Amino acid sequence: MPAPAPTLLPNQSLRWGILATGRIAGIFARGVAASRTGQVVAVGSRTAASAARFAHEHGIPPEHTHASYAALLADPAVEAVYIATPHPEHLVWVERAAAAGKAVLCEKPAGLNLAQAQTMLAATRAAKVLLMEAYMYRCHPQTAQIVEWVRAGVIGEVKWIQASFGFHCAFDPASRLWNKALGGGAILDVGGYPMSFARLIAGAATQTACAEPLELTGTGQLHPQTGVDVYAAATLRFPGNIVAQLGTAIGLNLDPTARIYGTEGWIEIPHPWIITQTTDTLELRLHRQGSAAAEIHRFPTGNVYALEADAFADALRADADTVPAMSPADTLGNLAALDRWRTALDLR
Repeated sequence: MPAPAPTLLPNQSLRWGILATGRIAGIFARGVAASRTGQVVAVGSRTAASAARFAHEHGIPPEHTHASYAALLADPAVEAVYIATPHPEHLVWVERAAAAGKAVLCEKPAGLNLAQAQTMLAATRAAKVLLMEAYMYRCHPQTAQIVEWVRAGVIGEVKWIQASFGFHCAFDPASRLWNKALGGGAILDVGGYPMSFARLIAGAATQTACAEPLELTGTGQLHPQTGVDVYAAATLRFPGNIVAQLGTAIGLNLDPTARIYGTEGWIEIPHPWIITQTTDTLELRLHRQGSAAAEIHRFPTGNVYALEADAFADALRADADTVPAMSPADTLGNLAALDRWRTALDLR
């Protein structure tokens, strides 16, 4: 039988295990170190050498440095697991972490499709452990401010949303991004960011948690050798006659700015995904109808991965079954929409 899922007491530090040792695992581990709620106490990798390297970098003792993922899940010191494997391995390790009684933060996308996300949610619910998909930008005060403005009607009725996330990566058929068998392509890797943003804002505008598109059309370019989506665009229509235009790419640098247009103004978000650490502050630019200049609202950049770790730990402290910033229902809705986007490209 698995150990009971952890319930944190006030001021108790959440003990994290990191499952996999790639780039994003290191970024998250540094976020936990900067958090107010947690500490990384263990790591599991596919090889002893990789686990030892990661442990040295993050101050993890040898007795909690594991040369397999299974050994990490068996470590009684670990209360929560951050799953940082390639996309196709998310499902199996979420299921196994749940069976071991560990709370689970899974790197996005939670699954390769809606069906996988439904399966992992069933597993975590059966085990009564917390599950969150790691869309870290949802945990930043900037995102909360945007939602508050939209719900309050500061820019009137929202009618148009623009958002994109794309970067240029040199073609390498063996790399994760360009390999279909590894869940490569733009939509699965970073297309979920603008999709989740559009659903969040359309939901706030219609006074719901997240809105689901009534219509979705998409197009894009598939790589002639590997078949992954190199770049793609989608147009969505939500309840309230809200239209969204989304873009994503792994072969092009796209403008990362998001914009929300309403009947009485618009909001410009230069760093919606808060992946930059090059400045100390972030800006939101609120353009009110009839005003010559934008109102600038600034936020400390902070460490968004620390905020994510804190949001997760706070939910455990509250004995909640979801993390409000990114609920399982939100994950299911997002993957359903991403499935539709990929289907529009005849991508499976």
